[in-house]
Amino acid sequence: MTERWWSAPTEAENGRTIIVTGRDYMDEIIAKGKFIYRVTVSWEYNSLPSGMPEDEDARLMEEATDSMMQEFKKDKVAYLTGIYTGDGRRDWVFYTQNLNIFGRVFNRALASLPQMPLLIEAESDPDWAEYREMRDISYIAPDDEEK
Repeated sequence: MTERWWSAPTEAENGRTIIVTGRDYMDEIIAKGKFIYRVTVSWEYNSLPSGMPEDEDARLMEEATDSMMQEFKKDKVAYLTGIYTGDGRRDWVFYTQNLNIFGRVFNRALASLPQMPLLIEAESDPDWAEYREMRDISYIAPDDEEK
């Protein structure tokens, strides 16, 4: 499966900038109809005046992102589809077919990292409504070199 990500600035309701990083080429996965649960992992952080994380938190967030991507690439129980950063919060959005197995893989991905103040929420989203909305708001099409 081709993997492509885009990043675009968007605006929170209060006018502050949120950087949205979205995953492209998910149509085939959506069409399978198996990944019906959306899991949102959130970290509310102490922000700089810009709303972005301080350097130490930003580094740990990137380590966590890399580790989650690596672990979920090995075990296709879930797909990371969006990362939102700004206004004092980082959200990682996944779609999974099994919440219990997701939890095991997620814990394995973060086992070697320091403890983080994460809130995890899961809900049914078989139509991928959140993904579609994120894509509508922020999508940047690939340029000719990426196709």
